[in-house]
Amino acid sequence: MTIARSKIGMVCPYGWDTPGGVQIHIKELAEYFIGRGHDVSVIAPVSDENVVLEPWLVSAGRPLSVPFNGSVARVAFGPVATSRVRQWIASNKFDLLHLHQPEVPSLSLIACWAAEGPMVGTFHTASPKQRTLAAAGPILEPIIEKLTARIAVSEMARTTLREHFQTDAVVIPNGIDLSKYSGAKSREEWSSEQSIGFLGRFEEPRKGLEVILAALPVIAKALPKFQLFVAGPGDPDGILKSVPQQYRARITFLGRLSESEKADFLRSVSVYVAPNTGGESFGIILTEAMAAGAAIVASDIPAFGEVLSHGEFGKLFTTGDPTSLARAVIDVIQGKQERDVKSGLALQAAQRYGWQSVATEIADVYELALASGKGVSLASENRPWKRFRSNE
Repeated sequence: MTIARSKIGMVCPYGWDTPGGVQIHIKELAEYFIGRGHDVSVIAPVSDENVVLEPWLVSAGRPLSVPFNGSVARVAFGPVATSRVRQWIASNKFDLLHLHQPEVPSLSLIACWAAEGPMVGTFHTASPKQRTLAAAGPILEPIIEKLTARIAVSEMARTTLREHFQTDAVVIPNGIDLSKYSGAKSREEWSSEQSIGFLGRFEEPRKGLEVILAALPVIAKALPKFQLFVAGPGDPDGILKSVPQQYRARITFLGRLSESEKADFLRSVSVYVAPNTGGESFGIILTEAMAAGAAIVASDIPAFGEVLSHGEFGKLFTTGDPTSLARAVIDVIQGKQERDVKSGLALQAAQRYGWQSVATEIADVYELALASGKGVSLASENRPWKRFRSNE
């Protein structure tokens, strides 16, 4: 850690109580810095303000669901959210603000508008051809320029930033808690010889569960004892209707798993499959699977190829192609020697994503941002939602 004890404000744009990689990243980053003596406060949208929150978390009000990047984002924007963000900034003497996804119409964008002083922005989105960002570019560019420093979680996210906002960023990946996965245990109920694992919001098409389901007839011919375990939130009834009757008994929906259960799940299954069809900037689940020692099969979208070193740490298949996925799963389960080699290499590579490494790099960016010696203060009164409406 290179920075002296500081008061750091972190802004989460997405609903805190909705599972997601950005929320987990912010939570673990905040806990890491708190554990090293820094004073950290996080503001985020919260659906139920009556629940017990982390002592360092401040609610900005309830989020709304809006389409974004091929998914549905739960964000907060408007007069109430702006008032709470301004109040949060005014009541804390922050040395620095760390804004996640400041290009998204939510709290980080509001904070960037509302504040002056050292501000670091982290960009998690990789969608170089996204029309929404292209259209909003003229509005967002002055805000992005206010940032003292910029971080992109992958080369893909960096490319998006360059193409839409003509600016650059240092690449620092999302971090993971390595101890959580090194202590994972293989659980008998998930660890059959032909067990296949999927984890995610399976009702979202871009998560790719449908690609696995379409691959089952080919998988079943080579692996007659296969079992498919699907973990994550969603309603399985509608999904099962699309599956041929003879395969339904081999599919088990586990619901949402706790963090410790997720680690055990990744350690247990014979192969973890990430069939995502797009919209991913990084692939935090792949680094978690690597740290758990899982054998991995993943679609060859650019973000996943980057994390898996283009097939060195796992097997890639043609995105959206059920036959290609099936062949990859069969090869991994039947090829134990190659599977063990790739899993071993992946486990070593996962050390790169531990918080000791990632947070140190982020601290270096903080140090540069803090070099001015000025703290964070409120800018003049502004109402960003009015500017968005005037530009519709």
